[in-house]
Amino acid sequence: MANITAAMVKELREMTGAGMMECKKALAEAEGEMEKAVDVLRTRGLAAVAKKAGRATNEGTVMALVSDDCTTGAVVELNCETDFVGMNEKFKAYAEKIARAALAAKPADVDALAAATIDGETVEEVVTDCIHVMGENTQLARVAVVEAPAVAAYIHGGGKIGVLVTFEVEGIDPAAEEFQKCGRDIAMQVAALNPVAATREDVPADVAAHEFEIYKAQAAESGKPENIQEKMAEGRMDKFYKENCLAEQAFVKNPDLTVAAYADECAKAMGGSIKIAGFVRFALGE
Repeated sequence: MANITAAMVKELREMTGAGMMECKKALAEAEGEMEKAVDVLRTRGLAAVAKKAGRATNEGTVMALVSDDCTTGAVVELNCETDFVGMNEKFKAYAEKIARAALAAKPADVDALAAATIDGETVEEVVTDCIHVMGENTQLARVAVVEAPAVAAYIHGGGKIGVLVTFEVEGIDPAAEEFQKCGRDIAMQVAALNPVAATREDVPADVAAHEFEIYKAQAAESGKPENIQEKMAEGRMDKFYKENCLAEQAFVKNPDLTVAAYADECAKAMGGSIKIAGFVRFALGE
């Protein structure tokens, strides 16, 4: 039996646009011969897929879902060729089905999601069916799954941006309507302002260091004493955190509050505590 390598599967996928598992099976059947494997795929009715492979997939939709108990969230990006198909409700239904599969399987990456099953078929087969039904090349671009004491989701612009926000909560049911409204408001903030991180502690060290170097260089040009320059740089760094860290940003719906203060208000009304832990934000075509 021929040794089927990942590189061979990748090459056949690129040649035909067929799914990973289908390519693997076809190569095994063709004993590793690429041209024969292409024929195997064609005879299985994947010729339509082959014709559409290679077309640019710059449109599509982002789908974000949370589990019934609101402790797991999944976000996927499914790409197609045109905005017309990307906004189509049938296409979005395929994306939702794939996101549900991600919620259940908790895959580490796109390949693991492709191999996951839902309603008796693999996600790879769901994508192939989408290609046949919608008539456009379709690619599963990326996936992220989060688990936390509480998760909220928001989809902006009919699928242009998808957000998941994770929370640490005490004394609060994450599936409660009041909490989900609060969580959705905070997820909307992430969609609108695209923060760098949830808190200043979460800002990547290299990003913080780079910003601080710029602020120090700006302060040096002032010609003021070094101790004043340091304070100027620290002040600008503080401003950077307030503008770019979700918890410290002014809340879009009420700029008198920070997002963290809004979460505290919600928690107080529900008789518990809410702390923003993190977020995932997918913008279409990023």
